[in-house]
Amino acid sequence: MIDDLFPIGQVTRCTFLAAPDETTYILHCEVEKTGDIRLASDGEAYLRRGAQNLKQDTEEKLTRPKLNKGLTTFEDQTVKAAISDVANSSAIIEFMIETVPTAEPEVWLRKQKLIVGELPTAAGVLLFDDEPQATLPKASIKIYRYRTTQPTGTRDTLAFDPIAIEGNAYNQVYDAVARIKELTEEIPILGKDGLEKIEYPTEAIHEVITNAVIHRDYSRSDDIHVRIFDNRIEVQSPGTLPAHITIKNILDERAARNPKIVRLLNKFRNPPNKDVGEGLNTAFEAMKKLRLKQPLIEQKENGVVVTLRHEKLGSSDQIIVEYLRDNDEINNSIARKLCSIGSENTVKRIFAKLVKAGVLERVPNRPLNRAGYVRGPKFPTE
Repeated sequence: MIDDLFPIGQVTRCTFLAAPDETTYILHCEVEKTGDIRLASDGEAYLRRGAQNLKQDTEEKLTRPKLNKGLTTFEDQTVKAAISDVANSSAIIEFMIETVPTAEPEVWLRKQKLIVGELPTAAGVLLFDDEPQATLPKASIKIYRYRTTQPTGTRDTLAFDPIAIEGNAYNQVYDAVARIKELTEEIPILGKDGLEKIEYPTEAIHEVITNAVIHRDYSRSDDIHVRIFDNRIEVQSPGTLPAHITIKNILDERAARNPKIVRLLNKFRNPPNKDVGEGLNTAFEAMKKLRLKQPLIEQKENGVVVTLRHEKLGSSDQIIVEYLRDNDEINNSIARKLCSIGSENTVKRIFAKLVKAGVLERVPNRPLNRAGYVRGPKFPTE
Protein backbone atom coordinates (compact mmCIF):
# COMPACT_ATOMS: atom_id res chain seq x y z
CA MET A 1 0.00 0.00 0.00
CA ILE A 2 2.84 2.40 0.88
CA ASP A 3 4.53 1.70 -2.43
CA ASP A 4 1.26 2.45 -4.24
CA LEU A 5 0.85 5.77 -2.43
CA PHE A 6 4.50 6.77 -2.83
CA PRO A 7 5.77 4.88 -5.89
CA ILE A 8 9.08 6.73 -6.10
CA GLY A 9 9.79 5.85 -2.49
CA GLN A 10 12.12 8.76 -1.68
CA VAL A 11 9.87 10.28 0.98
CA THR A 12 9.18 7.12 3.00
CA ARG A 13 11.25 4.93 5.29
CA CYS A 14 9.80 1.71 6.72
CA THR A 15 11.53 -0.32 9.45
CA PHE A 16 10.41 -3.36 11.43
CA LEU A 17 11.21 -3.01 15.15
CA ALA A 18 11.38 -6.25 17.13
CA ALA A 19 10.51 -6.67 20.81
CA PRO A 20 13.19 -8.33 23.01
CA ASP A 21 11.41 -11.69 22.76
CA GLU A 22 11.39 -11.33 18.94
CA THR A 23 7.77 -12.48 18.79
CA THR A 24 6.23 -9.00 18.50
CA TYR A 25 7.04 -6.52 15.76
CA ILE A 26 6.14 -2.90 15.09
CA LEU A 27 6.22 -1.42 11.60
CA HIS A 28 7.69 2.06 11.95
CA CYS A 29 6.79 4.26 8.94
CA GLU A 30 8.28 7.71 8.40
CA VAL A 31 6.71 9.88 5.70
CA GLU A 32 8.30 13.24 4.92
CA LYS A 33 6.40 16.33 3.87
CA THR A 34 5.76 16.22 0.13
CA GLY A 35 5.51 18.98 -2.45
CA ASP A 36 2.14 17.75 -3.73
CA ILE A 37 -1.17 16.40 -2.43
CA ARG A 38 -1.24 12.62 -2.05
CA LEU A 39 -4.53 10.72 -2.16
CA ALA A 40 -5.27 8.05 0.44
CA SER A 41 -5.81 4.40 -0.45
CA ASP A 42 -9.52 5.12 -0.98
CA GLY A 43 -8.66 7.73 -3.63
CA GLU A 44 -9.65 10.69 -1.42
CA ALA A 45 -7.60 13.60 -0.04
CA TYR A 46 -7.74 14.20 3.72
CA LEU A 47 -6.65 17.04 5.98
CA ARG A 48 -5.39 16.15 9.45
CA ARG A 49 -6.95 18.49 12.04
CA GLY A 50 -6.26 17.50 15.65
CA ALA A 51 -7.44 13.89 15.92
CA GLN A 52 -9.67 14.15 12.85
CA ASN A 53 -9.14 13.21 9.22
CA LEU A 54 -11.27 15.70 7.26
CA LYS A 55 -12.15 14.70 3.71
CA GLN A 56 -11.26 17.38 1.14
CA ASP A 57 -13.92 16.45 -1.40
CA THR A 58 -14.57 19.82 -3.08
CA GLU A 59 -12.37 22.18 -5.06
CA GLU A 60 -12.98 24.88 -2.44
CA LYS A 61 -11.67 22.63 0.33
CA LEU A 62 -8.58 21.76 -1.72
CA THR A 63 -7.73 25.42 -2.41
CA ARG A 64 -5.95 26.04 0.91
CA PRO A 65 -3.80 22.84 0.78
CA LYS A 66 -2.86 23.70 -2.82
CA LEU A 67 -1.83 27.22 -1.81
CA ASN A 68 0.15 25.86 1.15
CA LYS A 69 1.90 23.33 -1.07
CA GLY A 70 2.63 25.91 -3.75
CA LEU A 71 0.67 23.93 -6.35
CA THR A 72 -1.29 27.12 -7.00
CA THR A 73 -0.14 30.60 -6.10
CA PHE A 74 -2.04 33.70 -5.12
CA GLU A 75 0.46 35.91 -6.94
CA ASP A 76 -1.03 34.82 -10.29
CA GLN A 77 -4.60 35.75 -9.39
CA THR A 78 -5.98 38.95 -10.90
CA VAL A 79 -7.10 41.66 -8.51
CA LYS A 80 -9.55 44.53 -8.86
CA ALA A 81 -7.24 47.40 -9.75
CA ALA A 82 -6.67 49.63 -12.77
CA ILE A 83 -4.00 48.60 -15.28
CA SER A 84 -2.55 52.12 -14.98
CA ASP A 85 -1.77 51.42 -11.29
CA VAL A 86 1.04 49.12 -12.41
CA ALA A 87 1.68 50.26 -16.01
CA ASN A 88 2.05 53.98 -15.25
CA SER A 89 3.49 54.02 -11.75
CA SER A 90 6.74 55.59 -10.59
CA ALA A 91 7.98 52.12 -9.67
CA ILE A 92 7.51 50.63 -13.16
CA ILE A 93 8.90 53.71 -14.96
CA GLU A 94 12.08 53.66 -12.85
CA PHE A 95 12.37 49.89 -13.27
CA MET A 96 11.95 50.03 -17.06
CA ILE A 97 14.53 52.81 -17.49
CA GLU A 98 17.12 50.79 -15.55
CA THR A 99 16.28 47.26 -16.72
CA VAL A 100 14.48 47.18 -20.10
CA PRO A 101 14.66 50.76 -21.47
CA THR A 102 13.52 49.79 -25.01
CA ALA A 103 10.22 48.20 -23.94
CA GLU A 104 6.84 49.74 -23.18
CA PRO A 105 5.65 49.09 -19.60
CA GLU A 106 2.23 47.60 -20.39
CA VAL A 107 3.57 45.38 -23.18
CA TRP A 108 6.36 44.11 -20.94
CA LEU A 109 3.99 43.54 -17.98
CA ARG A 110 1.67 41.50 -20.20
CA LYS A 111 4.59 39.37 -21.43
CA GLN A 112 5.52 38.70 -17.81
CA LYS A 113 1.89 37.69 -17.10
CA LEU A 114 1.58 40.53 -14.58
CA ILE A 115 -1.42 41.85 -16.50
CA VAL A 116 -4.00 39.28 -17.62
CA GLY A 117 -6.92 40.52 -19.69
CA GLU A 118 -7.98 43.85 -18.22
CA LEU A 119 -6.68 43.33 -14.71
CA PRO A 120 -3.25 43.23 -13.05
CA THR A 121 -2.23 40.20 -11.00
CA ALA A 122 -1.37 40.25 -7.30
CA ALA A 123 2.34 39.93 -8.21
CA GLY A 124 2.08 42.92 -10.54
CA VAL A 125 0.49 45.04 -7.83
CA LEU A 126 2.95 43.96 -5.14
CA LEU A 127 5.96 44.69 -7.35
CA PHE A 128 5.00 47.80 -9.32
CA ASP A 129 2.02 49.57 -7.73
CA ASP A 130 3.19 52.66 -5.81
CA GLU A 131 0.48 51.98 -3.19
CA PRO A 132 -0.27 48.23 -3.33
CA GLN A 133 -1.93 48.30 0.11
CA ALA A 134 -4.86 50.21 -1.46
CA THR A 135 -5.66 46.97 -3.32
CA LEU A 136 -4.13 44.42 -0.91
CA PRO A 137 -4.60 46.04 2.53
CA LYS A 138 -2.74 43.33 4.46
CA ALA A 139 0.40 43.37 2.32
CA SER A 140 2.35 45.56 4.73
CA ILE A 141 4.92 45.12 7.50
CA LYS A 142 3.95 46.06 11.06
CA ILE A 143 6.76 46.88 13.48
CA TYR A 144 6.24 46.75 17.27
CA ARG A 145 8.68 47.76 20.00
CA TYR A 146 8.22 46.06 23.37
CA ARG A 147 10.29 47.21 26.36
CA THR A 148 10.60 43.77 27.91
CA THR A 149 12.41 40.45 27.63
CA GLN A 150 9.30 38.43 28.49
CA PRO A 151 8.08 35.72 26.06
CA THR A 152 5.20 37.90 24.87
CA GLY A 153 4.64 41.62 24.61
CA THR A 154 1.72 43.42 26.24
CA ARG A 155 -0.03 46.75 25.79
CA ASP A 156 1.78 48.01 28.91
CA THR A 157 5.22 47.18 27.47
CA LEU A 158 4.48 48.53 23.98
CA ALA A 159 6.73 51.55 23.52
CA PHE A 160 4.54 53.25 20.89
CA ASP A 161 1.82 52.52 18.36
CA PRO A 162 2.82 49.93 15.73
CA ILE A 163 4.62 51.33 12.70
CA ALA A 164 3.24 50.32 9.28
CA ILE A 165 5.76 49.94 6.45
CA GLU A 166 3.93 50.14 3.13
CA GLY A 167 4.80 50.49 -0.54
CA ASN A 168 5.89 47.93 -3.12
CA ALA A 169 7.88 44.84 -2.14
CA TYR A 170 11.26 46.37 -3.06
CA ASN A 171 10.77 49.52 -0.97
CA GLN A 172 9.22 47.58 1.89
CA VAL A 173 12.36 45.51 2.40
CA TYR A 174 14.76 48.45 2.54
CA ASP A 175 12.43 50.73 4.52
CA ALA A 176 11.69 48.02 7.09
CA VAL A 177 15.36 47.09 7.57
CA ALA A 178 16.34 50.74 8.06
CA ARG A 179 13.57 51.27 10.63
CA ILE A 180 14.40 48.07 12.52
CA LYS A 181 18.09 49.03 12.69
CA GLU A 182 17.16 52.49 13.97
CA LEU A 183 14.94 51.07 16.72
CA THR A 184 17.34 48.31 17.83
CA GLU A 185 20.29 50.68 18.09
CA GLU A 186 18.32 52.67 20.66
CA ILE A 187 18.18 49.64 22.98
CA PRO A 188 20.81 49.89 25.77
CA ILE A 189 22.74 46.80 26.83
CA LEU A 190 25.23 46.38 29.65
CA GLY A 191 28.75 45.85 28.31
CA LYS A 192 32.32 45.97 29.60
CA ASP A 193 32.30 49.76 29.66
CA GLY A 194 28.78 50.28 30.98
CA LEU A 195 25.69 50.79 28.81
CA GLU A 196 26.32 50.21 25.12
CA LYS A 197 24.19 50.09 21.99
CA ILE A 198 22.81 46.70 21.12
CA GLU A 199 24.12 45.33 17.82
CA TYR A 200 22.46 42.98 15.36
CA PRO A 201 24.09 42.18 12.00
CA THR A 202 22.38 44.17 9.25
CA GLU A 203 22.78 41.21 6.89
CA ALA A 204 20.74 38.98 9.20
CA ILE A 205 17.89 41.50 9.53
CA HIS A 206 17.92 42.15 5.77
CA GLU A 207 17.77 38.46 4.83
CA VAL A 208 15.01 37.59 7.30
CA ILE A 209 12.84 40.52 6.15
CA THR A 210 13.49 39.75 2.48
CA ASN A 211 12.62 36.10 3.05
CA ALA A 212 9.36 37.11 4.74
CA VAL A 213 8.34 39.50 1.94
CA ILE A 214 9.05 37.15 -0.97
CA HIS A 215 7.87 33.87 0.56
CA ARG A 216 4.86 34.88 2.66
CA ASP A 217 1.39 33.64 1.73
CA TYR A 218 -0.35 36.71 0.28
CA SER A 219 -3.67 34.87 0.16
CA ARG A 220 -3.86 35.17 3.96
CA SER A 221 -5.34 38.41 5.23
CA ASP A 222 -2.51 39.28 7.60
CA ASP A 223 0.58 41.49 7.68
CA ILE A 224 4.17 40.56 8.36
CA HIS A 225 4.72 41.29 12.06
CA VAL A 226 8.13 42.39 13.38
CA ARG A 227 8.33 42.44 17.19
CA ILE A 228 11.41 44.09 18.68
CA PHE A 229 12.07 43.11 22.30
CA ASP A 230 14.95 44.13 24.56
CA ASN A 231 16.76 40.88 23.79
CA ARG A 232 15.46 39.65 20.43
CA ILE A 233 13.71 40.41 17.14
CA GLU A 234 10.80 38.22 16.02
CA VAL A 235 9.65 38.25 12.39
CA GLN A 236 6.34 36.47 11.77
CA SER A 237 5.43 35.77 8.15
CA PRO A 238 1.87 34.67 7.22
CA GLY A 239 1.48 31.14 5.88
CA THR A 240 2.94 27.71 6.49
CA LEU A 241 6.23 26.56 4.99
CA PRO A 242 5.63 25.81 1.30
CA ALA A 243 5.82 22.49 -0.57
CA HIS A 244 8.28 20.02 1.00
CA ILE A 245 10.08 22.60 3.16
CA THR A 246 10.29 21.82 6.88
CA ILE A 247 12.11 23.37 9.85
CA LYS A 248 14.77 20.65 9.52
CA ASN A 249 15.56 21.13 5.82
CA ILE A 250 14.83 24.84 5.38
CA LEU A 251 18.53 25.75 5.08
CA ASP A 252 19.23 23.08 2.47
CA GLU A 253 16.11 22.89 0.29
CA ARG A 254 14.45 25.44 -2.00
CA ALA A 255 10.81 26.11 -2.82
CA ALA A 256 9.26 29.42 -3.91
CA ARG A 257 5.64 30.10 -3.07
CA ASN A 258 5.82 33.29 -5.17
CA PRO A 259 8.25 32.48 -8.01
CA LYS A 260 7.36 35.56 -10.09
CA ILE A 261 8.02 37.91 -7.17
CA VAL A 262 11.30 36.13 -6.43
CA ARG A 263 12.46 36.25 -10.06
CA LEU A 264 11.43 39.82 -10.88
CA LEU A 265 12.53 41.37 -7.60
CA ASN A 266 15.98 40.05 -8.44
CA LYS A 267 15.97 42.22 -11.60
CA PHE A 268 15.72 45.49 -9.66
CA ARG A 269 18.75 47.68 -9.15
CA ASN A 270 20.54 46.48 -6.00
CA PRO A 271 18.09 43.59 -5.58
CA PRO A 272 17.27 42.62 -1.99
CA ASN A 273 17.35 38.94 -2.96
CA LYS A 274 20.13 37.18 -4.86
CA ASP A 275 17.78 34.36 -5.99
CA VAL A 276 20.30 31.66 -5.13
CA GLY A 277 18.52 30.22 -2.10
CA GLU A 278 21.07 31.47 0.44
CA GLY A 279 18.93 34.01 2.33
CA LEU A 280 18.51 32.36 5.72
CA ASN A 281 21.94 30.74 5.48
CA THR A 282 23.39 34.26 5.20
CA ALA A 283 21.45 35.28 8.32
CA PHE A 284 22.88 32.32 10.23
CA GLU A 285 26.44 33.17 9.16
CA ALA A 286 26.01 36.86 10.02
CA MET A 287 24.84 36.01 13.54
CA LYS A 288 27.74 33.62 13.97
CA LYS A 289 30.28 36.30 12.98
CA LEU A 290 29.06 38.51 15.82
CA ARG A 291 29.26 35.52 18.16
CA LEU A 292 25.48 35.56 18.61
CA LYS A 293 23.33 32.47 18.92
CA GLN A 294 21.86 31.17 15.67
CA PRO A 295 18.33 32.23 14.67
CA LEU A 296 15.35 30.19 15.78
CA ILE A 297 12.79 29.13 13.16
CA GLU A 298 9.33 28.01 14.27
CA GLN A 299 6.27 26.88 12.33
CA LYS A 300 3.12 28.23 13.98
CA GLU A 301 -0.42 27.30 12.94
CA ASN A 302 -0.73 30.14 10.41
CA GLY A 303 2.74 31.60 10.19
CA VAL A 304 6.49 31.11 10.31
CA VAL A 305 8.45 32.94 13.01
CA VAL A 306 12.18 33.65 12.74
CA THR A 307 13.79 34.97 15.93
CA LEU A 308 17.13 36.79 16.05
CA ARG A 309 18.33 36.55 19.65
CA HIS A 310 20.82 38.99 21.13
CA GLU A 311 22.43 36.27 23.22
CA LYS A 312 26.16 35.80 23.05
CA LEU A 313 27.49 32.35 22.37
CA GLY A 314 29.11 30.88 25.46
CA SER A 315 32.87 30.54 25.81
CA SER A 316 34.44 27.77 23.78
CA ASP A 317 34.96 25.76 26.97
CA GLN A 318 31.27 26.06 27.86
CA ILE A 319 30.14 25.11 24.36
CA ILE A 320 32.31 21.97 24.35
CA VAL A 321 31.07 20.96 27.80
CA GLU A 322 27.43 21.49 26.79
CA TYR A 323 27.95 19.38 23.66
CA LEU A 324 29.36 16.49 25.72
CA ARG A 325 26.34 16.56 28.02
CA ASP A 326 24.29 15.17 25.14
CA ASN A 327 26.99 13.37 23.14
CA ASP A 328 29.59 10.75 24.00
CA GLU A 329 32.54 12.21 22.08
CA ILE A 330 33.85 15.35 20.42
CA ASN A 331 36.71 16.02 18.01
CA ASN A 332 38.53 19.03 16.59
CA SER A 333 36.33 19.33 13.51
CA ILE A 334 33.09 19.33 15.50
CA ALA A 335 34.46 21.80 18.07
CA ARG A 336 35.54 24.25 15.34
CA LYS A 337 32.02 24.27 13.88
CA LEU A 338 30.34 24.63 17.27
CA CYS A 339 32.64 27.42 18.47
CA SER A 340 32.95 29.23 15.12
CA ILE A 341 36.74 28.90 15.27
CA GLY A 342 38.66 28.52 12.03
CA SER A 343 42.02 27.48 13.51
CA GLU A 344 42.64 23.81 14.27
CA ASN A 345 45.54 24.72 16.59
CA THR A 346 43.34 27.04 18.64
CA VAL A 347 40.94 24.20 19.35
CA LYS A 348 43.87 21.89 20.18
CA ARG A 349 44.96 24.36 22.87
CA ILE A 350 41.42 24.46 24.29
CA PHE A 351 41.31 20.65 24.42
CA ALA A 352 44.75 20.54 26.09
CA LYS A 353 43.58 22.98 28.78
CA LEU A 354 40.42 20.96 29.46
CA VAL A 355 42.37 17.68 29.59
CA LYS A 356 44.86 19.20 32.06
CA ALA A 357 41.93 20.31 34.23
CA GLY A 358 40.48 16.81 34.18
CA VAL A 359 37.30 17.96 32.42
CA LEU A 360 38.09 15.89 29.31
CA GLU A 361 40.00 12.72 28.53
CA ARG A 362 41.49 11.81 25.20
CA VAL A 363 40.17 8.62 23.63
CA PRO A 364 43.06 6.11 23.95
CA ASN A 365 44.77 4.27 21.10
CA ARG A 366 43.76 6.77 18.43
CA PRO A 367 46.18 8.34 15.92
CA LEU A 368 46.57 12.13 16.09
CA ASN A 369 44.53 12.72 12.94
CA ARG A 370 41.56 10.89 14.51
CA ALA A 371 41.85 12.23 18.06
CA GLY A 372 38.64 12.34 20.06
CA TYR A 373 37.73 13.49 23.56
CA VAL A 374 35.23 12.21 26.14
CA ARG A 375 34.09 13.30 29.60
CA GLY A 376 36.88 13.26 32.20
CA PRO A 377 36.83 12.62 35.98
CA LYS A 378 36.20 16.31 36.76
CA PHE A 379 33.54 16.87 34.11
CA PRO A 380 30.93 19.23 35.64
CA THR A 381 27.72 17.45 36.63
CA GLU A 382 25.56 20.56 36.29
